[in-house]
Amino acid sequence: MARFEIPRGIIVPVASVDVRLDPQRHPFEIENSAVIEENWRQEHAANPRLYDGTMMLPSELKLNGAGELIGRCHAVRFATMLYWRKNKGSPDIEHCFAQAALVARDGALIAVRMGAHTANAGRVYFAAGSFEPEDFVDGRADAVANMHREGMEETGLDLTHTPREPGYHLHSINGSTMLFRRYHLDEDAETVADRIRAFVASESEPEIERPVIIRSAGDLPEGTLNHLAAVARWHFI
Repeated sequence: MARFEIPRGIIVPVASVDVRLDPQRHPFEIENSAVIEENWRQEHAANPRLYDGTMMLPSELKLNGAGELIGRCHAVRFATMLYWRKNKGSPDIEHCFAQAALVARDGALIAVRMGAHTANAGRVYFAAGSFEPEDFVDGRADAVANMHREGMEETGLDLTHTPREPGYHLHSINGSTMLFRRYHLDEDAETVADRIRAFVASESEPEIERPVIIRSAGDLPEGTLNHLAAVARWHFI
C-alpha cells in the first residue's frame, strides 16, 4: 500500500489534520545515515551558519475522502531533510509543512524573501518553517500553532486573533506537501510590509531579507517557490 496518497499539482480543501508522532526513528534516516552525514559535512562547509536541529518528516501521509489529512511523523535531523531535498524519490519519506497565507485588506498576498544565511536563501514564500517537536501536542501535530510561531519569528506579526478561514487547503508537488490557510489582515499591503520591515530591522539575525507584496498571479518575483505560485493563481482567480 502506498505510504503517500495525496492529490498532486492541484489545490484541494482539507477539513482537519490528524498527523501523529511516531517515537521511532524515521526508517529513511536509519538507512541513509552515512550519506546524510557526508552531505551535512558538505552543506555546513558551504554555509557554516546552518544548524543541524530537529524537525519532523512524515513516513505516511494521506488525504481521505472526508477531507482529513492523516499521517505519521518522526523527529529527524535537519541534515536528513537537506539530504532528502537533494535526492527526492524515495517512496518512504516526503516533506510536509504549514504556511499562513497572509492576505492584506486590499487583497494582496504578503510573502517573504528568505535571508542569505538560511537554507532557502533568496527563495520567496509565505513565512513558514517545518514542523518541530514543539508543534506536537499530546503526540499530534498542531498546524495552527506552527503557523503562528513561524509567522511571529519571521515577521513579528501576531496572528492569534487574526480572522482566518475555518479549514485548510493543500498543495502537493514533487514530494513536498504544503498545508495552508488564508489569514485576512485589517491593513493594506504597504502598511503590513512596513511593519515587517521594521521588525526585520530590529532583529540582530533576521531569518528573512524583506517582505514581498504580490498583487496578481503575474506579479511573482524571481525565487518564488512553486507552492506560492500555485496559491497565487488560485487566490487571484
